[in-house]
Amino acid sequence: MRGAPAGIVYGGLKYQARCIADVTADSDHTSFLAGTLSLKEENEVHMIRLSPSGSELVCEGLFYHPNEIWDLKSCPFDPRIFSTVFTSGETYGASIWKIPELYGQSNAPQLEQLVSLDEHSFKIKCVLWWPCGKHDRLISIDEGNLFLWSIDTSNKVAKVISQESVGMLHNLSGGAWDPHDRNAVAGICDSSLQFWDLRTMTKTTSIEQANVRDLDYNPKKQHLLVTAEDVSGIRLWDLRRPKFPVKELPGHAHWTWIVRHNPKYDELILSAGTDSTVNLWLANRPGNDDLVPESMFDVPTQSKDSLLNSYTDYEDSVYGLAWSARDPLVFASLSYDGRVIVESVKSYIRRK
Repeated sequence: MRGAPAGIVYGGLKYQARCIADVTADSDHTSFLAGTLSLKEENEVHMIRLSPSGSELVCEGLFYHPNEIWDLKSCPFDPRIFSTVFTSGETYGASIWKIPELYGQSNAPQLEQLVSLDEHSFKIKCVLWWPCGKHDRLISIDEGNLFLWSIDTSNKVAKVISQESVGMLHNLSGGAWDPHDRNAVAGICDSSLQFWDLRTMTKTTSIEQANVRDLDYNPKKQHLLVTAEDVSGIRLWDLRRPKFPVKELPGHAHWTWIVRHNPKYDELILSAGTDSTVNLWLANRPGNDDLVPESMFDVPTQSKDSLLNSYTDYEDSVYGLAWSARDPLVFASLSYDGRVIVESVKSYIRRK
């Protein structure tokens, strides 16, 4: 592993936090949204921007949010719209918000609530935007159901198109929307991954015996995804052969909590966990883009030399990771104590 220069720190979050998201639709700046998780205080959403010189992180906007934020996603086609999943005591909710136009001219401007996703009767886990441009559909996942919504943010309307239940014996904890197919979504379900066709709300396939905490689709290559798992660390999968992983990476010393493919250099993968560490991996897939022989899937390839760098400037668990879509050599991480660090991976690209 090579040494890397120290990252840029933003210490403006006053409370504990888990959620950070790249503002993908902001093509002019490298920007992130971070949301706090305070039980007793009024929570906040911070718009954090990397300065033009790339030397500091600036708070471009600070917005009060009524409840603890457990999930935050930025709209991929409008930089002023984002979604949150939040809790107030035993009650969970999900809403889509809009940042006021003149947010820089007020000390604490109010967020505009566009729609509330209030058809859920179970604990809501996440909201998913289709990641590849404008789409009038939205997915929300609670512990027992997957909802597909029709969204009209201009008229503040959200309608349920369809709903699928996983049954009383199973629990959903998260998911991801396939960037290559707007009709395909993956859900994390107990000790398996379940995949649905949104047109019919029927299951298409599954990956069993996978204790998954997080997953991310490969943004460049269809059928490929990466998972963060309690026992096995990090696994790469080809959905055309879902019985065995293509490759395994060691993961973290404690729970591996989150994994993210780089949006441009898809062989670069970030992971973070409760060992207060962020790892950067070079995860070459064996063979070419065609299916590798079936025998290649029987025994995963252990790649201890795939770890490019470990970032250890944290004093708490790291739950949030976000690559910048505008500058894919940059990523932001968020530790539970509210510390945001932005790093560059430019020095590692030559090694591909």
